[in-house]
Amino acid sequence: MKANETLIETLNDLIRINNDRINGYEKAVDETREQDMDLRGIFAKMANDSRDHVRELSNAVVKMGGEPATDSTISGKIYRTWMDVKAAFASKERLSVLEACEYGEDAAQKAYDSALKSDAEMSAETRQLIMDQKSSLKNAHDLIKKYRDMHETVAS
Repeated sequence: MKANETLIETLNDLIRINNDRINGYEKAVDETREQDMDLRGIFAKMANDSRDHVRELSNAVVKMGGEPATDSTISGKIYRTWMDVKAAFASKERLSVLEACEYGEDAAQKAYDSALKSDAEMSAETRQLIMDQKSSLKNAHDLIKKYRDMHETVAS
């Protein structure tokens, strides 16, 4: 039973980081100017992707007899606060939002790396779920980074 508890805790950590992403991208949509419809669409899609991840992870937790997390991480709350401050005082709004999103994507990658390296015993199916979601999040990270790099190039 101890192994199951460790894996449930690991999966709940991933649920929390995805809850952070949902909250962060909803905030990013709100902070992005109306003329930046391209970013709004990307951010909405990323929030929806995380909703799918939460659903999949929650199903896995329930299958193991656990209770899925519904909250976010402490660092996620810090990330959202940092984003609030940065967005409020930034003179280059679009760049600031992209930088904050990239910061959040870096945190998500670290969380998934940590889950894959954890001592939690997991089935091949669970490991594959985590690896597939990590890959999806890596693609999101790379897209945000591409937009940030393009914006920096245009702005300079």
